[in-house]
Parts: sequence; C-alpha cells; structure tokens
Amino acid sequence: MSRRLALLAVLAVLCAGAELVAGRGMAPGAVWDVLAGGGDATERHILLQLRVPRLLVSLGAGACLAVAGLVLQSALRNPLAGPEVTGVTPGAVLGAVTATGLGLAGWDSPLAVVVAACAGGCTGAALLWLLAGRGGGDPASTAVHGVLVSAVLGGLTAMVLLVAPGELGSVVQWLIGTTEGRVWQHWHLLWPWALAWGTAAWLLAGPLTLLRCGDDTALAAGLSVRRARTLALLCAVALTAGAVAAVGALGFVGLLAPHLAVAVLGADLRVTLPGAALVGAVVVGGADAAAQLFSRLPVPALDSGRLVLPVGALTACLGAVLLLIVVRRTPDRTF
Repeated sequence: MSRRLALLAVLAVLCAGAELVAGRGMAPGAVWDVLAGGGDATERHILLQLRVPRLLVSLGAGACLAVAGLVLQSALRNPLAGPEVTGVTPGAVLGAVTATGLGLAGWDSPLAVVVAACAGGCTGAALLWLLAGRGGGDPASTAVHGVLVSAVLGGLTAMVLLVAPGELGSVVQWLIGTTEGRVWQHWHLLWPWALAWGTAAWLLAGPLTLLRCGDDTALAAGLSVRRARTLALLCAVALTAGAVAAVGALGFVGLLAPHLAVAVLGADLRVTLPGAALVGAVVVGGADAAAQLFSRLPVPALDSGRLVLPVGALTACLGAVLLLIVVRRTPDRTF
C-alpha cells in the first residue's frame, strides 16, 4: 500500500514538472535554468510568479475535489455521488457568481468568494437532502435528484449572468473551470483551507467506513449516523467551495478521482483519503499541462497568440467518457 502511495506521489511530481514546462512565454530549458538560480528577470517572473502558483493551485484544487467526492460517495453510499452532480459545485458557483454580481465579492476579495461559494454549496447540498430524503435515499434516487438540483442551480446561474452581463463577464471562468491567471494570493488562500478541511475529512475516516457499510451496521456499532453524515457533508461542501473559489467548476474530477483511488488503494479510507488527494492532484495537474500544450498547437494555424483551452473543458470531456465506463461496468453498485 505504501508503494502505491509513493507511486501516486511520484506521478504528482511528474505532472508538476510537466505543467511547469508546458506553458508559453519561455522555453522548457529556461525553466531549469531559473530553478538552478539563473535566467533573466522576465523568465524568473514568469516561472516564480505565474507558473509556480498556478501549479500549486491546480494541485490543491484537484486534491480538494477528489477528497470531497470520496467523502460524498462514502457518506451517501452512492458511487455516482460527487460535487458536480449533487448540487454542491453548481451551488458554489451560483454563490460566487451572485456575490460578484452584487459587488460583495471578487478577485480582489478572495475570502468573500470562498464564503459565498460555501453558502451556495450548502444550499445545493440542503436541496438534495430535502429532495432525496434525510437518510440519503437509495443510490438511484439520490443520483436523479442530484442531477435535477444541479440543473436548477445551473439555470439560476445563467439567469444571474443574463441580468448583469457587463459586470459578470469575467466570472464565466467559474462555470468552466480554469487555472489561468492564478497567483500567489489564490494559493495562500487555498492551502490552509484545504489542509484544515482535508484533515477533518481524514479524522472522519472511521465513521465514513461505517457509513459505507450501511446505516444499520453503523447504528449497531454505536455511531450517530445523522451527526456523522452531517459532518461529512459539511467537509465535502467546504472542500468543494474552496476549490471552486480558486479555479471554478472543474467537471467530473470529484466524481471520478475517488473511483481511481479506491481501485488503486482499496476501501480503507485512512489510506484512500490521502490517496484520493494525490489522485485528484495528478488528474488536474496533468490535465492542466495537457490543456496548455493543446493551446499551443493551433496557434500558428489560427494566427493567434491568445488561444487558451480551459482545463475544466478538458476534464469535463474526459470525465464524461470515464463516467459512462463506470456506469456501464457497475450499474447496480452501491458499496
């Protein structure tokens, strides 16, 4: 098990290296010159003030979404539960967009964005809770209600954007998910939030393991099911809100990264939760590196130097394919 965790850590390092050299503005060889202490002032600024914080934010956001997804899937006993399809991510996006439109939050006040995203994420989770039942409902019912809640919240977000398009044009990035323009301020806000709530999720590994076995088993073991599930959902909402506030809605990361983590590391959440964080970091870091490389390919043909492929578009496309595979292979699986 420790070897598998070490392998995931190595993959995360490799993705980080790929992301550092994938961007435009400087040659790959110049990256290593700067890391060795050389390079000119422009190259040092590009690498140390733009690429490094972007890298850290992408890894941190991926870790947050993956852990949030595993917590949701365990607490609800639903392999299709995830921040994207349980109303948490759409709610967080709606909160951030609405707060920005009202002038209460923005990139100059990132903490206010996190608070607004948290409030929206809690609203989305509460709507699902009310519709699917306080006990979480059966897996199929929870998945269906989650899709409905997500669709409604997405429609409300679109309405807010239509009401004030001039003020909210810049927040379209929250709808797609992107790591463009992330600087040290975003990282300084994200890492303590992710560390605190990630630690809280890990401390819930025991109760989450019992919840995966079913409410009857958890009750027989003396667990307060309602309290444990509420705390788990709070952790998932907080982790999702932090990621959304930093990079927007990265599609399918929180839904599919937990499946990969469980497949590689097994069902012991004391190990799989940290493993899921590494898997999420690898997925988003690798996708961001690939998005930057793909953004460079059509530039000469289109005679454009500004073409940018958002990492959220790439994760959504790949995630949709993987989701179909998961559903077809395990159509009746709970836990």
